[in-house]
Amino acid sequence: MSYNFDNNIPIYIQLVDNLKIEIISGILKPGERLASVRDLAIKYKVNPNTMQKAMLELENLKLIYTERTNGKYVTSDKELISKYRENYAKKISQKYLQNMQDLGYSHIEIINYIKICKGEK
Repeated sequence: MSYNFDNNIPIYIQLVDNLKIEIISGILKPGERLASVRDLAIKYKVNPNTMQKAMLELENLKLIYTERTNGKYVTSDKELISKYRENYAKKISQKYLQNMQDLGYSHIEIINYIKICKGEK
C-alpha cells in the first residue's frame, strides 16, 4: 500500500490524521493493540522517528495509550472516540458546504444536489 503525502503539511500531522480516521471510523477498534512504531513506519514508508512523533501526538489527544512493555493501544473510551468522530464529520461537512457556497449554490440547491447524488431525485 502506498501513501501519497502532501508536501505542504508535515508528514507526522498527516499520519496523525490518517490514524485518527482509522480510529474514529472503527477500522482500529477500541482497546485494539497497535502495530509497533517500527512496523507502522514500514507500512507508511516513513522514518520511525516521524511515526513516533505521530504516536506521541495521538497519545496527547488521548486516542491511544502506552502500556509499558506491552505496546500501544487504541483508547477504550468510546465516548471520546464518538466526540472526535462528530467533530471530524462537522469539519468536513462545513468545508463541503463552504465549497458549494463558493460555487454559488444555495442551501436548498446543496440539499437537492446531495439527494441527487444519493439517487433520491
